[in-house]
Amino acid sequence: MSEKPLPFIYQFAAGAVAGVSEILVMYPLDVVKTRVQLQTGAATGADAYNGMLDCFRKIIKNEGVGRLYRGIEAPILMEAPKRATKFAANDKWGQFYRDAFGIPKMTQSLSILTGATAGATEAVVVVPFELVKIRLQDKASAGRYTGMVDCVAKIVKQEGPLALYNGLESTMWRHILWNAG
Repeated sequence: MSEKPLPFIYQFAAGAVAGVSEILVMYPLDVVKTRVQLQTGAATGADAYNGMLDCFRKIIKNEGVGRLYRGIEAPILMEAPKRATKFAANDKWGQFYRDAFGIPKMTQSLSILTGATAGATEAVVVVPFELVKIRLQDKASAGRYTGMVDCVAKIVKQEGPLALYNGLESTMWRHILWNAG
C-alpha cells in the first residue's frame, strides 16, 4: 500500500506554521545578530556590544524585552508568500526545464538548476520584507519609523519604490545557493 503525498495546501500550511514558530523563537537572536553586525568600531558606552550575550543583556536593560521583537511583523507576513513562492517556483521551474531540455523526469543536475532558479524567484519576494525588518531592528533607526507600514511608506516616499529592493543581489545569491543545495 502506497501513501499519497499530502495535498499542496496541507504542505503549505505545515510549512507556514513551522516557519512562523521558528520566527517567534529565533527572532530575538536575529535582532542581536543584526545589532552586532551594524555596530561600528567607534561604538562606546551603552551602545557598544562585546558579544552576543552582552548585546542581549544591554537591549533588555536599556530598551526593554519588547525591543527584541521590534519589526517581527515583516518576517511573519513574509513567511507564507515565501513558502508559497518556493513551492510553486520549484514546481514550475522544474516543469519548464524538463520541457526545455526534453528530460522526462527530474535528475540531480536538473534539481540543482531548478532549486537555484526557484531561489532567485523567492529572493524577489523576500527582499522588501527583509529590508523593512532590518531597518526596524537597527537601533539608529529606532525613532525614524513607528512600525512596519510606516517604514514601507517612508522608504517609498523618501527613497523611491525600488529602494525596497536594496540588497536584492546578495539576497538572490544567498537563496540560489540555499535552494540549489
